[in-house]
Amino acid sequence: MDRESVVQVMLKAVRVDLSSNTPVLLLKELEGDRSLAIFVGAPEATAIAYAVGGVEVPRPMTHDLLVTILESLSASLERVVVTELIDRTYYAELSLLRGTEPIAVSCRPSDAVAVALRAGAPIFVSTELMDQEGLVIDDEDDDEEVAEEAEDLVGMFREFLDSIDPEDFQP
Repeated sequence: MDRESVVQVMLKAVRVDLSSNTPVLLLKELEGDRSLAIFVGAPEATAIAYAVGGVEVPRPMTHDLLVTILESLSASLERVVVTELIDRTYYAELSLLRGTEPIAVSCRPSDAVAVALRAGAPIFVSTELMDQEGLVIDDEDDDEEVAEEAEDLVGMFREFLDSIDPEDFQP
């Protein structure tokens, strides 16, 4: 995606939509007031919350593994871009660089954000998508509140993990 046709964003919050009880990512423009809200699954929200909260896990999670694989292959994550919305599904792209070879990999926005946070890569949204779907959200959150929300999400996921048994997954 052309560098001029994107707007840089930051992860403003990971929230739970009260009406659907579904996690949602808020990606806010760095130079503007609009935000893009993307509904994600609970495991993906937890992975992002872990990254935001700096939670250390005894074994690498999938997104940690991906960053390690990229490093092992002498590739780097240059940026991620949420590219489009098709039939109520958002799409994203990892922009990798291996030597001088650029590589684009299609992925879910939740995975793109989780990997970007772990790799320290910037996050972008296509300008066209932000123009179509971006909303001005009257939100006075600061970084402490975002960290608290991430911590709450991690706590909820830990409670879920403590409450399940392997037998719960058998047919």
